Amino acid sequence: MKVIGLTGGIASGKSTVSNILRQLGAYIIDADLISREVILKGSDGWNEIVDYFGKGVLLPSGEVCRKKLGNIVFADKEKLQKLNSITHPRIIKRINEIIEKEKVKGKQKVIVLDAAILIEMGMQGMVDEIWLVAVDEKTQIERLMDRDKLSYQNAINRIKVQMPLSKKIKYADCVIDNSKDMGYIRNQVCKLWERVMTENNYNIST
Repeated sequence: MKVIGLTGGIASGKSTVSNILRQLGAYIIDADLISREVILKGSDGWNEIVDYFGKGVLLPSGEVCRKKLGNIVFADKEKLQKLNSITHPRIIKRINEIIEKEKVKGKQKVIVLDAAILIEMGMQGMVDEIWLVAVDEKTQIERLMDRDKLSYQNAINRIKVQMPLSKKIKYADCVIDNSKDMGYIRNQVCKLWERVMTENNYNIST
């Protein structure tokens, strides 16, 4: 079983690549979904967040308001570090559990760990290779503002806390250029997929 780490800056187009890989047959582990799971209402992560940040970061339902919490931590490095200390160990533990479970089952040929801050969290050792989705910062800002309905400054704050693309490239086994249209990115992903299937003697049709 091959484990691929899929990463890239926020709003770089990872979800697009992840969806293509899912269609091709990869088993996707979405670190963002897991980050939501570890802070669900009533969980230990939720309790720690409320204790530190207060109930002002909660929705009327009692769940954590990720946008409100994000606006706080991405403008304050110390608070971001605190949030990371609460969530990251839980996220990594859960991802490891999923990977080990799938290894035991032995049904998956390729697992893709989709994680924007895979490198920042030190998860390189959990994957066999790293695929980096790259896009220029101007496009990244525009996509982020449009997708999450953020102000320009809030978008910049979120981008700046992540490792710059120039540094992430040093960790990447391959770079996927997401500066053009869907056909262009799909073609790159399909070629990478075929390479993985061929190297591991997998049937491309399955």
